[in-house]
Amino acid sequence: MSRTASTDDGDELLARLGALTAQARAQAELQRSRVELAVALQRGMLPPGLPAARGVRLAVRYAPAYQGLNVGGDWYDAFTMPDGRIGLSIGDVQGHNVEAAAFMGQVRVGLRALASVTGEPGELLAMTNDLLLSLGSDLFATCTFMRFDPDDGVIESARAGHLPCVWATADGRSGVTRDEGGPPLGIQPASAYPVTRYRLDPGGLFVMLTDGVVEGPSMQLDEGLGHVVRLAGIAAVARLDADALAAAVIKGAAQVGHDDDAAVLVVAHAGPDARP
Repeated sequence: MSRTASTDDGDELLARLGALTAQARAQAELQRSRVELAVALQRGMLPPGLPAARGVRLAVRYAPAYQGLNVGGDWYDAFTMPDGRIGLSIGDVQGHNVEAAAFMGQVRVGLRALASVTGEPGELLAMTNDLLLSLGSDLFATCTFMRFDPDDGVIESARAGHLPCVWATADGRSGVTRDEGGPPLGIQPASAYPVTRYRLDPGGLFVMLTDGVVEGPSMQLDEGLGHVVRLAGIAAVARLDADALAAAVIKGAAQVGHDDDAAVLVVAHAGPDARP
């Protein structure tokens, strides 16, 4: 083989390598742009802020997890209802893609819109379930919705296939809610969602969360919930700020052993005389 032929082959190889490198760089840039778009979609469907009300302390932490185009559908929401009470929801859409993120937005907005029709949590979940079924989507969502009255500390709660909440009181008691619940939203027509009532005394708190915080390959659900129960109990007795508790709870999501969305919503009752 002549030196000229060898040089030509080397030049051709370098040219091909250069073309492949440029193609890989372009693909990586495209993928990065898609990820940024998906995450922006996900974040844009979450509430921009939390309501302020006398006697209520709210705090959230949200840690989206994504790989490639896989973004989750966890959400949280808190808003003032027409009767002055506080509506609180947290949930998780099946799947980890852009469609799940979009469906999450539909569920959250649907709950808010229907809350102007009925504030009763069981009826609200039932109406949202019917709405989602009418959309004809293959996706479904788990959800907990609570209605909190800061004046008397009463919480009315209904669950749609979602994991339980954690509660704690200022006198040192803490635990996991044991309400009955109903099926996830978007699966079964004419579903019923029983309502459980709790009374949250001043200094008490509830922790609403998604399974990415407490369950995974490295942590069983009972273990994860037990960890949150201990944190909530300490926070209530020590009168820690709701924001500090939310930060401590979300930190535990790093121990579950997988990359998943994690959402925490803390509701603390500071008493009707406390300023918002």
